[in-house]
Amino acid sequence: MIKLIDQALLDELCAEAAASPRRRKNRNFHPYDDHPAHRLLNAMQPDSYIAPHRHLDPNKDETFVVLRGLLGLLLFDDAGGVVRAVTVGAGGAALGVDIPHGTWHTAVALEPDTVFLEAKSGPYLPFTAEEKAPWAPAENTPEAVPYVATLKIRLQP
Repeated sequence: MIKLIDQALLDELCAEAAASPRRRKNRNFHPYDDHPAHRLLNAMQPDSYIAPHRHLDPNKDETFVVLRGLLGLLLFDDAGGVVRAVTVGAGGAALGVDIPHGTWHTAVALEPDTVFLEAKSGPYLPFTAEEKAPWAPAENTPEAVPYVATLKIRLQP
């Protein structure tokens, strides 16, 4: 059975993200975490935070296509310096982005109810210590709030 990605689904997912303590919500299209191809919607509110990370597995390149709102994508060097900051979405520099494995990155919602389609290979595996950015604050910590504000400044024209 096909699954339509329509405005009703996006509205439902955004409401779930707004109600979530993490201020974001995934809707997986892949049937289970061990599936070889992960396809999902990711809804984010502007106060959500995905800690910078990288995927070291050479099969874990990651693709985002923004369906609603505006996403800020930031790429980092190994010391945590921003090497690229780009807005992704209808009002941004691009509609989507393909991120090679091994690239330090994070994404922040720049508008309420931002939704992007994400695709990468499975299976789902929690981040290893080498995939977590040691220079970035963890999610849901007091230090994350000013850090995200600093990142968003880098995305301003």
